This record gives sequence, structure tokens and C-alpha cells, in this order.
Amino acid sequence: MRKDWLIKDLLIWTTRYFADRGMQESRLEAEILLAHVLHKDRVYLYTNYDKPVNGEERRIYRDFIKRRLEGEPVAYIIGKKEFMSLLFRVSPDVLIPRPDTELLVETALKLIQQGDINRICDVGTGSGAIAVSLAYYAPGSTIFAVDVSSLALSVARENADFHNVNVRFYEGDLLRPLSDQEPLDMIVANLPYLTRTQLEQADVGVRDFEPRLALVAEGDGLDIYRRLLPQAKQALRPGGYLLWEIDSDQTDAARNLVSDFAEVEALADYTGRNRLLKARRSYD
Repeated sequence: MRKDWLIKDLLIWTTRYFADRGMQESRLEAEILLAHVLHKDRVYLYTNYDKPVNGEERRIYRDFIKRRLEGEPVAYIIGKKEFMSLLFRVSPDVLIPRPDTELLVETALKLIQQGDINRICDVGTGSGAIAVSLAYYAPGSTIFAVDVSSLALSVARENADFHNVNVRFYEGDLLRPLSDQEPLDMIVANLPYLTRTQLEQADVGVRDFEPRLALVAEGDGLDIYRRLLPQAKQALRPGGYLLWEIDSDQTDAARNLVSDFAEVEALADYTGRNRLLKARRSYD
């Protein structure tokens, strides 16, 4: 009779199985999936390395492995993703928060700390990762969040409730739901900016599992931002900031779109590629 499968056995086997199929973070993903099956954190796996895993837990783990090999992102399998050191619920109705997007939040928080910025809107909030993070780390701010998807807003509200922060959610297209509000001090946006070609060339986890609505914009990928900018100029107070995430290859085209703004600056992410455009509405 075969001995019991121990935590260490499953981790060793799964790591090798993933690695043999070209998966980059085979050990990490094996640990995340098994920890979720066991309802524990990853530290538990190492402090209980020789603990057996029962048949039902192994069955669930095998199903997770199969789904991962089919390309489904780990975040969707376990239903959560860390962002800005906070845990967020995610579902196939929302884009998975990326580490690159932390640059947007960190930049916004630095500007908030400088003062005179209180009313902030996150356009296309998705999971609410940006809006909730801002509300969590800048609790004195008034945070609005807008999304065209009611399903995405449902996830975002759950995340706001989980972190016990106050975010005012609105369903609608870009800034239209806030047309009767007082001027904003800052607008942040991580709207769809992939072209159709870029999506076709993307990793299977992005191409086949993440919501197309949250990924793709027509033409050169900036069409949705072209619709946002006139609204942003009306909604922002003079001197207010606009922060929006872009692809590095869109830097020049994005700069041209905000040529009538002041203090336009492209900021690079941790890989050295331009990821964020910061612009300020002029006082004229």
C-alpha cells in the first residue's frame, strides 16, 4: 500500500510537473494552490511539511492543477490576488490586479501627501483595487469609483467592505455618472489599452480568461482614453491631476493627447518601461 501523500510530496511533485511544462513560477504556484486547498497560508506548508493530505484535499488540488495547466490564472482559481499589500477578491468579471499598476497608486498617494487633493475618482474601477487601496492608505480622501459593468462593481463593493473603507461606487460610462458632482482633484484610470493584435499575442491566461471588456480598446488602444479626456478636463479643477496607465509603446501618442495639459510626465514601472502618464490641468 502506498504511503500517505505528505505536503512536501505534493509540492515536490507539482513543482516538477509545472516546470516540465514550461511554467515560470512552478514552485510558487504549487504552494499558492495547495495553501488555498488547505485553507492555510504558505508558511503553514513549511511548518507542517510532513503532514499528510487527505483524499478530498488531493482531489481538489488535482482539479486546480488541471485548470492551471489549461491556462487559467492562479488568481481566478483561488479567487483572490494581493495588490498594494492588500488582499482582493477577483473573479472572471474583473481584470486581475497587476504589480505594475501599484505605480499608479503610489504616485497618487505621493500627490495626496503633498496636500490639496481630496476628491479622487477611479475610472473603470474593475475589482476596485485602485480605489480601495487609495481609500485604505489615504482615509481622509473622498474616493469615487465608476465602472460600466455591474458585475465588476459587485466585486469592487465586496473588496471595499472587506477592507472597511468608504468608496462611492457608480455604474456608468467613464465620468458621466459624476457630471453633476463638484470638481475633482484627481482622476486615476487603468482603462483598456491593448490593441486587438496585442491581445491575440498575449499569454493564454490573459487572452482566454480575463474579461475582454477590461483589456481591449479599438484602433491604437487609446480610443477609450480619447473619450475620457474631454470629460476629465471638465471634471477636474484647475491644477487637478490625471494619472492614467498606458503601454510603453503608446507614450508619444498619449503625450500628444494631453498636449493642452500642464506638467505632462511619463513614469516608468519597475521594469524600466513607461507605464504611467501624469498630467495636470492648467490654471488657464
